[in-house]
Amino acid sequence: MLLEDKFDYLLHLGDNALILAQRLSAWCGKGPVFEEDLALTNTTLDLLGQARLWLTYAGEVEGKGRDEDALAFLRDAHEFRNLLLVEQPNGDYAATIVRQFYFDAWHNLLLQQLTTSADGRIAEIAAQARTEVTYHLRRSGALVVRLGDGTEESHQRMQTAVDDLWTFTGEMFAADAKDELLAARNIAPDPATLRDPWLKHVTDVLRAATLTLPSGAWMQKGGKTGQHTEHLGYLLAEMQFLQRAYPGAKW
Repeated sequence: MLLEDKFDYLLHLGDNALILAQRLSAWCGKGPVFEEDLALTNTTLDLLGQARLWLTYAGEVEGKGRDEDALAFLRDAHEFRNLLLVEQPNGDYAATIVRQFYFDAWHNLLLQQLTTSADGRIAEIAAQARTEVTYHLRRSGALVVRLGDGTEESHQRMQTAVDDLWTFTGEMFAADAKDELLAARNIAPDPATLRDPWLKHVTDVLRAATLTLPSGAWMQKGGKTGQHTEHLGYLLAEMQFLQRAYPGAKW
């Protein structure tokens, strides 16, 4: 069961990065300013590189001959293990930035814990990825403050995004039996232990942005067990089209 649980967890890590990279790639050439266009593209490439590392290792752990490409392009929606948050549509720029900030704040904390994983390969990938994600968090947090404490319209758009996406944040800290087993083996942290430091950081940034922290929202879940929103199916249809239309095609 340990290998199966580790495989599932590696999919979770890889799918989060892959699906968010696919979402962000849609902004390429459409950013509000040139600097942001480049920054989002660089973030996309960082996440795509992380996805490749996690999915490659997942394929090795599974031991069925599936490489990173097979895991990315030849799985159906119910086989993906990403958080519901990262599959949400880009919306306006406020929604994209708030989604990124919520994820970055969690991702940075998670990778920090994974650098001490008993699994040396996980620790190595996490250390490499955290260097990039530290920048991601600094950038998204700064933009939350800049837009939240900006014009009346930017403030309103940011508050709407903060409220609308809040319902997808609870899943990041929900633990199941697999999480408990991996935590007991010191392979991965208990997700629940990340909630308080995440909430503190998010609260501090939202306060600086003159934005109000949501409260009492129903928390959605299901992504980690393959129960996704309809948005993922449309995203995969676009992302996987070439491989599905021309099976085994090589450049």
